[in-house]
Amino acid sequence: MSAFRSGTRRRSVVSAAAVVAALAVTATACGPGDDETGADAKPTFSAPELDKSALDKLELPKDLPFSLDDLKKWKEGAWNDWNPEGWLKDAKEFINPIIEDLWDRERMGDAEEPERGVDEDEIDDEPAGDGSGEDEGVTDPTPPVVSAKPVATPYTGTAPAHGKVFMDTPKGQMVCSATVVKDPKNPGKSNLVATAGHCVHGGKGKGWFRNVVFVPGYNSKGLPESQLETAPKQDVVPHGVWWAQKAYTTDHWRTTGQERGGIGAQQDFAMLRVKAEDGGGKSLEETVGAAVKVNFELPKVAGMSELTARGYPAAPPFDGSKMNSCTSRPTRLTIDPEQPTMYRIGCTMTGGSSGGGWLAKGSGGEDELYSVTSIGSVTATWLAGPRLGADAKKVFDEIAK
Repeated sequence: MSAFRSGTRRRSVVSAAAVVAALAVTATACGPGDDETGADAKPTFSAPELDKSALDKLELPKDLPFSLDDLKKWKEGAWNDWNPEGWLKDAKEFINPIIEDLWDRERMGDAEEPERGVDEDEIDDEPAGDGSGEDEGVTDPTPPVVSAKPVATPYTGTAPAHGKVFMDTPKGQMVCSATVVKDPKNPGKSNLVATAGHCVHGGKGKGWFRNVVFVPGYNSKGLPESQLETAPKQDVVPHGVWWAQKAYTTDHWRTTGQERGGIGAQQDFAMLRVKAEDGGGKSLEETVGAAVKVNFELPKVAGMSELTARGYPAAPPFDGSKMNSCTSRPTRLTIDPEQPTMYRIGCTMTGGSSGGGWLAKGSGGEDELYSVTSIGSVTATWLAGPRLGADAKKVFDEIAK
């Protein structure tokens, strides 16, 4: 992945010559006799001519029709152009080259929460089943309200695996929450993060978000929002900024997900593989000192005594500066009977907590991740997250391989 340094806020100023040198490629232009596009065709990257080490460093897809001019425009701020007819229209993969210092503390503070509230009349409460304990296709009565509680500080000690996700979307800067998870192929050295699909991809008819980063332990001391721009850096970004190299979400979210009404929420899950912006040698798990196992066994709701959801709620009465949590016994929520029934808990956390991990003790006595926050009520009385089964496991396996 390339590292472009931003000399002023929100814009990078690395020279085009430096970009060309880093790529070490031969640009080829199509002449009048080459194809129907004629002499005005843009130079394009030819995969066989790429210097492999340079391309690996960028970690961009090898078959994209982008030019040197496109790349220059990207590092100068073209990532902020969401024109569907632009060169990224052909990009089916997630593209997220590092732009160093883009996410300064002022920009983080400007990020807003996604709108994921669901009106109560959009949920059809069904009887709780026939007593057989089956979960699928069932919606239980609305659970009792549980007030969110501030997580004890410092977060780097009490909740080291949790943090915030920042991303650029067509609507501007947005913020979610996320959790560091274990990587079976790299024991003790994971660079994997679990969050919600809607935190990385717009859903049906839309595309991948840009400049997606993870900030573990954000505002570890729980300082007031008014102090975050001037507080010591280690208090606000104690483990630095980690850029998503890869991102995957479920096919169901990409093809059906919608901003409101909960459509797609039952598979609203995503995984990130991240890399430190400063290029540090340690993995994310080594850096934060924690990671949790993801449980893909679809345990029945009746067998879960409680789940603890953590996140950074940003809509009033919260401001996104502090980590909160809710612990409650889960109930069942079904929006699409063709998809696995969701977990639902009483909780007053608001938008911004999206993507935050839902944890409980596993069979080995250690915390495991069973879900991530997807939706909540517009009245901020409950949250719901997907039960993680085969589709979520496919996403995990794809990014872990």
